[in-house]
Amino acid sequence: MNADWVVLDIEGTLTATSQVHVVLYDYARPRLGPWIDAHGDDPVVTEAVAEIRKLGNLPDTASTAEIVAVLHGWMDADQKIAPLKTLQGLIWEKGYADGDLTTTFFPDVAPKLRAWHEAGLKLAVFSSGSVAGQIASFSRTTDGDLTGLFSGHFDTVNAGPKREEPSYRAIAGALGADPARTVFFSDVPAELHAARAAGWQTVGVARDGEPFGDADFAPHRTIGSFADIEVSR
Repeated sequence: MNADWVVLDIEGTLTATSQVHVVLYDYARPRLGPWIDAHGDDPVVTEAVAEIRKLGNLPDTASTAEIVAVLHGWMDADQKIAPLKTLQGLIWEKGYADGDLTTTFFPDVAPKLRAWHEAGLKLAVFSSGSVAGQIASFSRTTDGDLTGLFSGHFDTVNAGPKREEPSYRAIAGALGADPARTVFFSDVPAELHAARAAGWQTVGVARDGEPFGDADFAPHRTIGSFADIEVSR
């Protein structure tokens, strides 16, 4: 394939789904309440809490425990809701900084990312996880600090829902990228459909044992490993 930009999903594409649903979720879950209580003066946290009250139909007097109960419910349902992602991202950022967390990528990922970067391709991320959480996850990995490989980070707050075409148009505009020269890698067919509708090139990543490993990726080109594909400028 020929492209200028490679944009990548994370969960199920670069890392196993369990990296998020088990490792990161289990780390964040008991820390949500203490984080809210300890950062009551942080405008990012207060805005997130206000949005949680609104979306969770909670009164302004709702306790931290009631707020956390809503957050845990969203986590159990794997809801991609912005204020939840914001708080998780802040907690994960500290966890990575403290050395409590380390990201494990599939073994084919880091070598390919480095090769693409060295070949002059520009790399970016589009994930439902917050930008802060994304950057933190790339800062401490079993393959070293990979943050320097990326030129852009997008989430559902600064780009929009991952299964909607306008989000991909927004990302291309923010990057100054030609959609036809941008390729998106994801393990979720609906995300690939949205990217293709926006004029992007698309590649489905069907990994054994992942939730979408047996999905129908047509009409998108599909790989089982990054070793199976070459992208050049």
